[in-house]
Amino acid sequence: VQLQASGGGLVQAGGSLRLSCAASGNIFFIAAMGWYRQAPGKQRELVATIISDNTTNCADSVKGRFTISRDNAKNTVYLQMNSLKSEDTAVYYCNANHFHPSPEASGEFWGQGTQVTVSS
Repeated sequence: VQLQASGGGLVQAGGSLRLSCAASGNIFFIAAMGWYRQAPGKQRELVATIISDNTTNCADSVKGRFTISRDNAKNTVYLQMNSLKSEDTAVYYCNANHFHPSPEASGEFWGQGTQVTVSS
């Protein structure tokens, strides 16, 4: 499974961005998809996740500002980010938990990361 993220960029504080992440390859069933981020000098942290029934979970720091959604037909996850703050600046990574009848094709997969920079 390959994950291709897009949509990052430079935005002013208070602005919005929408990230997309499309999964491709030998896909059987993606149980969950999500977004994580890593700021310089900090550990990677969870931003939001969504499972196959569209149940979502968001970090407290982004609740009310970020919305995660998923298009199961396209194997794509989105992250709509509104009211961006300078502390949202980070590299954002998409993640997928994939199940396949072949154990070798199952597991957790990561995208390449997309930079989000919020200027104050």
